[in-house]
Amino acid sequence: MTAEQLISFARGAPSLDIVDVEGLKAAAVRAFDADPGGITAYGTSVGYPPLRKWIADKHGVSVNQVLVTNGSLQADAFLFDYLVGPGDAVVVERPTYDRTLLNLRNRGGEIHAVTLQPDGIDTDELRKLLESGVRPKLAHIIPNYQNPAGVTLSMAKREALLQLATEYEFTIFEDDPYVDIRFRGEAQPSMLSLDETGVVVHASSFTKTVCPGVRVGYLVGPAPLIGDIAKRATNLYISPGMVAQAIVHQFCVSGDIDRSIETVKAALGERAGVLAAALREHIPGVRFTEPDGGYFLWIELPDDVRADDVFTAAAERGVAVVKGSDFLLEGGEHALRLAFSAVTVDQIEEGVRRLAAAVQAVRG
Repeated sequence: MTAEQLISFARGAPSLDIVDVEGLKAAAVRAFDADPGGITAYGTSVGYPPLRKWIADKHGVSVNQVLVTNGSLQADAFLFDYLVGPGDAVVVERPTYDRTLLNLRNRGGEIHAVTLQPDGIDTDELRKLLESGVRPKLAHIIPNYQNPAGVTLSMAKREALLQLATEYEFTIFEDDPYVDIRFRGEAQPSMLSLDETGVVVHASSFTKTVCPGVRVGYLVGPAPLIGDIAKRATNLYISPGMVAQAIVHQFCVSGDIDRSIETVKAALGERAGVLAAALREHIPGVRFTEPDGGYFLWIELPDDVRADDVFTAAAERGVAVVKGSDFLLEGGEHALRLAFSAVTVDQIEEGVRRLAAAVQAVRG
């Protein structure tokens, strides 16, 4: 590997070598053969009906609880637009996904960031916030292999969140695109599956298990809420992309998605382990929680190292990272998010060496 080649830990996307291109090509042919009229027409705002049913069956819900969208970001936007207006209180994790902060700010939401611990959001801190009189419309939670921190919400905290949402009457937005990318540890049940009072709206995506280019995500929630959002979607665009959703449907019903997930899990598990080992070896004083799945690892640099300086010095050395401050309303001056999904194993060691050189350079 030459010094000129960029090594990017910045983008949460799979590298091409772990995308099942041949499987997707075959799924596209089957989709057009099986339903040429259905996938070339406008469709309806709830999404491609066979995929909608497959998702409903996967989650054990009725089809009228599912809305299939153009990616999970659009699912997020629909829900935020429906529930959050100017001045409405919203709870987020600290840190959280940068586009979540952007979208909520754009809607004028009053954002309350609650500390993220190694086992997920601090539910004691959240309870104190609620007891102080804050009444959020929703709490945005990324329960599995969180973006950007990589941590997973414990079972005890899943149950505590459900109790708080029921008691204080807010919606839990379970934003869960990484759930299937688990390469160690035990799987936890979704809050959707544990919900007995209708307080959870669940979102996920095929971006991390199929490929980002299909732009297929979905919402699962109470039927009245899904119905209302579907009406808004009709007014917005008539229907999402039927071709992409039909291809994903064929990819799923054939079992190709299960093989794709195994490929992605094996590759990312190896990459996460190599990245963690390289960080420990080359950057003294770095702190992180090694993830059990997903795409991301969040690192805290020593207190005398500023992430802004490292970001610039790393770029000069051909390494792209994302500053921790991008995922926080305030703070994160010593943190970086590293995505290990798009870097191959042979790139990781060299990338961390360059990052270590950047850290050393800014320390003088």
